[in-house]
Amino acid sequence: MKEAYGNEQRLQDLADDLNTRGYRKAATTIERFLPGLMSYTVFPKQHCKRLRTTNMMERVNRELKRRTRVVGAFPNEESLLRLVGSILMNINEEWVTGRRYLTLQKE
Repeated sequence: MKEAYGNEQRLQDLADDLNTRGYRKAATTIERFLPGLMSYTVFPKQHCKRLRTTNMMERVNRELKRRTRVVGAFPNEESLLRLVGSILMNINEEWVTGRRYLTLQKE
């Protein structure tokens, strides 16, 4: 946790430096998002690789694209939402009941 504080302080120092150089918008953005930028530090070290990648989201997007291409043109927005909703519910059920992407046990 000490490392997280050091990183947070470094980001704050960067924001202060940018502000003194005249980059007020960049400094404000860093300060505004600072709590969210450091939220990953509460997770165990072994989760770092999976937290920093977007593999899970990319996989979900590929599955949605693959399944909606089969249908082609949807008659209305509700039918698209029903299909996408059911796909997302199935993926969620798989992750809840089967796979463990992030576990609390040491690997």
